[in-house]
Amino acid sequence: MMSRLFAAVLAALLIAPAVAADAELSRLARSTGTPDIPGLKIVWLAPWGDVANAHPWRNIIVHQTEGPTGSARGGAQEQSKNPTRRGVMVWVETDGTVYWSVADNLVPTHTDGANRNDNKYVDNSTTYHQVVRDNSIGVEFAGNYPDVATGPTEAQVAAWKILVQVLRARYGIPLDHVYAHNWIDFKDARYCEGCWLATLARIWGE
Repeated sequence: MMSRLFAAVLAALLIAPAVAADAELSRLARSTGTPDIPGLKIVWLAPWGDVANAHPWRNIIVHQTEGPTGSARGGAQEQSKNPTRRGVMVWVETDGTVYWSVADNLVPTHTDGANRNDNKYVDNSTTYHQVVRDNSIGVEFAGNYPDVATGPTEAQVAAWKILVQVLRARYGIPLDHVYAHNWIDFKDARYCEGCWLATLARIWGE
């Protein structure tokens, strides 16, 4: 009996801090301005407005740019100057720095219209011409140059683990609405763009 009681108390002690941390992260995710989010270094090129006025985002699409280290900063800065150009809202540098480049009521140009319909990675009956730029937040991870098959850095993975929670909490995006670019569009056959990161997000779960 005592061992069960001890186990229950121990479980409660372990779960309570995690629940509190999740609640605090959710609170921060719904805030305005340029909040400090534990575990993330964010460069705010576009501060958050009232989330009630944000575009109705329903999906997250993970991209990887064929650019060298440092290209996330440059890409984010250009995106900030012209928010609806070809690009994304959020950029992640190889050192894990997150650049929030576009106000979340604006829609950058990204994806190719969700043209994948071969069910190679996911059931495309729910994505074909449906998971598109007008309803999907793009997150671009820099650094797979000159070898496009190079995966994300440890710092990028660590940042993504928190960032994906923030994005989902802020916009109410279900876990199964996190996609790799290759899952919804026919892309470069040399590598699977965003697949490892999107898979990690789903493995991490709630």
